[in-house]
Amino acid sequence: MRKNIVAGNWKMNTTLQDAQALVSEIVHMVQDEAASSPAEVVICPPFPLLPVVGRLLPEGGKLHLGAQNCHQKESGAFTGEVSAKLLASIGTEYVILGHSERRQYFREDDELLSQKLKAALGAGLKPIFCVGESLETREADETFKFIEKQLKDGLFHLSNEEFAQVVIAYEPIWAIGTGKTATSQQAQEVHAFIREQVARAYDAEQAQNTTILYGGSANAQNARELFSQPDVDGGLIGGASLKSRDFTEIIKSF
Repeated sequence: MRKNIVAGNWKMNTTLQDAQALVSEIVHMVQDEAASSPAEVVICPPFPLLPVVGRLLPEGGKLHLGAQNCHQKESGAFTGEVSAKLLASIGTEYVILGHSERRQYFREDDELLSQKLKAALGAGLKPIFCVGESLETREADETFKFIEKQLKDGLFHLSNEEFAQVVIAYEPIWAIGTGKTATSQQAQEVHAFIREQVARAYDAEQAQNTTILYGGSANAQNARELFSQPDVDGGLIGGASLKSRDFTEIIKSF
């Protein structure tokens, strides 16, 4: 079912004390000011903070716990890694997969990500699967070709039932952490293309039910315009999710 979602990716930021203060502020602000927002809110802290943050999120509300990554195996001798099964066991509901930073810095390719998707789905997690192009790819006018390949190689092996659990996030790499943002028209163009590819790979109903988030430096100032586009269903928020006021304003932008 297509949803409005605002997911906060804290990346490798915050201490225990920072996280407790930040999530407490977000919970209170969302309950006081954003109760009428249709958006489901996902908080994705670093691994060690998941249990702490999870305990501070009200049960049965609009705030949900997410992880930033998972390993493709259920268990084993993989020092430093975290399995989807473990994440699910501590109350995690969502997991970000294929973020551009994981692809770039940790050399995660579509073959590996397809394995991680299977592991996440097998554990009952809802993947937020990231796709997006570099500035070089965009300037070469190969954005659509590049994203089509990412979708085909990384996602479209899933069954209809599996794919229905997936959220897609479009993150133009050239707009992450740079202060640059795709215009609302640029975002809508790519989101519409992604939805069209889903319709071709599955069917029109699946495409209309798929949630597609924008993940390129969305903030409190531009979120309303971005979210007003017909194929933009919310955002995967980075830096702005570390500021409770900004994050709440984004949640209220629907």
